[in-house]
This record gives sequence, structure tokens and C-alpha cells, in this order.
Amino acid sequence: MHDWAEVHRLHREGLTKGAIARRLHMSRTTVYRLLEQATPPAYERGKGPSILDPYKGEIASLLDEDARAPATVILERLRRLGYAGGITILKDHLATVRPSFLAARTYQRTSYLPGEIGQTDWWSPGIEVPVGKGRCREVHGLVTTLPHSAAHAVVFAFHKTMADYLFCLICCLQRLGGVPEKIVSDNDTCIVDLANNRRLHEEVAALYGALGVRGIVLDPGHPERKGQVERTNGYLERSFLALRTFTDIADLQAQADRWTEDISWHRHHRRVGARVGDALTAERSFLRAFPDPMPDVARHLEVRVMRDAFVRVAGADYSLPPGYEQRRVQVRLSPIEVAVFSEGEEIAVHTRSFVPADVVLAPAHARALRLAREARGRLAGGDVELPEVDLARYDALVGVGR
Repeated sequence: MHDWAEVHRLHREGLTKGAIARRLHMSRTTVYRLLEQATPPAYERGKGPSILDPYKGEIASLLDEDARAPATVILERLRRLGYAGGITILKDHLATVRPSFLAARTYQRTSYLPGEIGQTDWWSPGIEVPVGKGRCREVHGLVTTLPHSAAHAVVFAFHKTMADYLFCLICCLQRLGGVPEKIVSDNDTCIVDLANNRRLHEEVAALYGALGVRGIVLDPGHPERKGQVERTNGYLERSFLALRTFTDIADLQAQADRWTEDISWHRHHRRVGARVGDALTAERSFLRAFPDPMPDVARHLEVRVMRDAFVRVAGADYSLPPGYEQRRVQVRLSPIEVAVFSEGEEIAVHTRSFVPADVVLAPAHARALRLAREARGRLAGGDVELPEVDLARYDALVGVGR
């Protein structure tokens, strides 16, 4: 997965296949094979446990202290803890994890080239907005900044899951007007697998590869290394939230977008030396274009339709037309809508509800379900009227009685 993402990123940068092979230390055949795959590799069952697994946390701590510590020194420390394996497996592991520790220190600078880097972080404003039927839910905002121009975008969601991160990140980059070379983030569980050496989740790596962006995950406890987005979070709390009320999450998003464009991007930024909007206009020419088509970051599920022609998705029930009871259907779930498919055909689309245990019933489905129940009731009661059949017409067809 990560080789596929890196090969596609370098190819989008204009590198030849031979240059990619030399940079990534792989054969040209492998580069050709990965470039021929338009989609990320399919899931494969992981390998069994390694003798090094119990010591990977200690290795990460040692690299956090000194990212350039040689394998021999790290091996000596592990021997004291009871590690009985060899140095070869340790070197292979270090070759995988050491670049992320070095990258966090290499690319975090106080000044940046236009389009070089973006920083992203979840912001929890501590407010709740109505979701309907008298219920409210807490919202979170994914804030993405471009340090060169100090421009930012924020997109709100009710959760901080990986699916929300993927959706919100694309929406933020669309508002900023393009894709930077690198994205810096915390080691949030929606971005990295903490149990697997803080490697990017495969879905995140796939999105980064499709966008052609390099992901940089920071060490725990060092928020100052993405200071631009941290300061932007505080700026939003001080300047945006004050004296505002919101009717729902759509109203919150609309007010945030208007405030960003009309107020935030129009302010003069001392470090930038110009208005943020003017600096962003200049930086957009250095941002990469989005791929066409855009990556699909919605969740794809398969569920069984209940006996009353509803499907339960993410804690809410959504209606379907009659005739699909007890069948398995496919669901495309995004923070905005729920689309249901049967054998590739779309059979229902609903606006996603965040009301706990909600029941979403489309008027057309309600009419169809009512008619179906009435028809079943007539059949059960024997109250069925059939037109009288004229059998003489069959005699006429075969010539009987002539």
C-alpha cells in the first residue's frame, strides 16, 4: 500500500520510472506494476507475529530521543530487556520506521515555500448544535492551514473517525484551492495505526497516494511542530465563535465559510507581510491540482434489510421501497448522505441523520409500504375481487362450436 502511494506520488511529480526505481530502491518491474494499478492494492492477510513486536514501543522511544541512533546501539539496549533476535530483523524494522522520525524534524521549519506544506488538526470548539427532534450533538472541526500564506479552512463533523478525517480533509483542500506537497498531522488514531508502528491507515495512505501528497506524522507530545494550525485553532475560538449561535451543522459550516473568506482571508498577517487572501492567491499557483475523478472516501457497507423494509446504519433506521425485506444490500455512507444499492442499482438515498435511534422515512416509501400492507391484509382476509373470466373467448380461439 505504501509503496503504491509513494510510486504514484513521485510519478505525479514528473519523475521517470527509472528515477522512481532508483529513489525507492526497487526494480523497474515493480514500478511498472504499481503504476499499472489504478486503485490501491487489495487487503492481504498480515504476517504472523515477529520476535521484535514486544520491543517496538521501546524502539520508538529510543528513536524519539535520537532518530539517527545506529542499529548496534539500539540492539544493545534491547538485549538488556531480553531481546534474543538478530540485528538483521532490527535493521529492516528501522529502515521502515526511522524515516518518519527524521521527517518530522527535517520538514518542520519556521518558514516555508509556497505549496510546500499543509498542517491539519482536529479542533474541538466545545459547542453543541441541533440535529433535529429536540436533540443536540457536539461538533468537531478539522482545520487545515497553509503556513506560507497563513490561509486556513475548517470543515465540521460530529465524529473524529477515519471516515470523517478523509472527507473533511478533501473538503478543506478544495476550499484552499489545491494540494500541498506534504501534510503534517498528529499521530491521531484516525490517521495512524498506533499498534503498527504509527503507520498510516491503509485508507489514509491510499488517499494521500491518490492526491500525490506526502504524509508526515509528528511524535507524540510535540504540538509546537505544527504551530501554524495550533495558533489557527486559538484564533477561531477567539474571533469566530464569540456571540454566534447555530441552527444546525450546515448553518455552522456556512457561517464559518463566510467568516473565513470575508474576515480571516482579508486580514493583514504580520509574518506574511500581506493580506492572507492575496498570499493565498499567489500560493495557489504552486498547489497541485486534484485528481480526476476525485477519490471516493465514503464508507461502503453491506447490511441486511429488516422485515419492515428499513436498514439500520450508524445508529439510525432508513426506509426502503417494499420488496427488499430480508435481502442484503450495499450502503454508501458519508457524513452527508446514506445511499442504498441492490446489485449495483441505487434504490434509496437519504440525508444522513445524527439523531440517536432516529427513523428516517421517505414519503414515497411510506405510501408504497402502506399500499403493500393493505394488499397483504386483503390477501390474508380473502377479500380479493377478481374479474369474471369469459371462457367463451377461448372456445372461439380454437374454433369450438363452429
